[in-house]
Amino acid sequence: MRRFLFFIVFGLAGLSILIGLGSWQLRRLAWKEGILAEIEARIAADPVALPSHPQEANDRYLAVAASGVVLPGEVHVLVSVKRVGPGYRVIAPFLTDAGVVVLLDRGFVPSDKKNEQRGTGPMTVNGNLQWPRETDSYTPVPDIGGNTWFARDVPAMAAELGTQPILIVARSQTDPTVTPMPVDTVSIPNDHLNYAITWFSLALIWAAMTAYFLWRTRAKTTS
Repeated sequence: MRRFLFFIVFGLAGLSILIGLGSWQLRRLAWKEGILAEIEARIAADPVALPSHPQEANDRYLAVAASGVVLPGEVHVLVSVKRVGPGYRVIAPFLTDAGVVVLLDRGFVPSDKKNEQRGTGPMTVNGNLQWPRETDSYTPVPDIGGNTWFARDVPAMAAELGTQPILIVARSQTDPTVTPMPVDTVSIPNDHLNYAITWFSLALIWAAMTAYFLWRTRAKTTS
């Protein structure tokens, strides 16, 4: 009898823990979806003038419209685009009408177009402010001689091109040969539904195992 009660208590405790973890992931899913909706609304909002002193905490994803001049010089960041293949993000210095030089992510070019000449000069750019978090301890150092970078490191790119550490990611086209790669939420992980399904699946398996052990224990005690 004691063994039978032990299996009941142990099984119910484990089941409650697994169901609790699954429910917590569902709450996290709702929280993450709310955050993503806010970010997507901010990205798609009507553009405003570039702030005089943008800050990551307040201006991340801010939609902006900036007029100025694309200056000569580029940084090429190695990327791969689905169904297209490898290529480069083209990052150029952009002198705004306010006299501030910032970084402009013009978009994607295939590998064989890396060193082609691209248009510079006056233009108005629609895009979003971004502070990418793409570097870690495993990111290779840039190949300055070959102008190949492996992540968008805003402070390092700004130092290389002589700009402020401010990045506008273009939504509008800045050159016929460059495909814009606008800011989106695709890279923001949202795996909470998968986690919830995993925990609830484990809860179902746990319940089935508990029922089996209870049946075996009862069968033995009655035989």
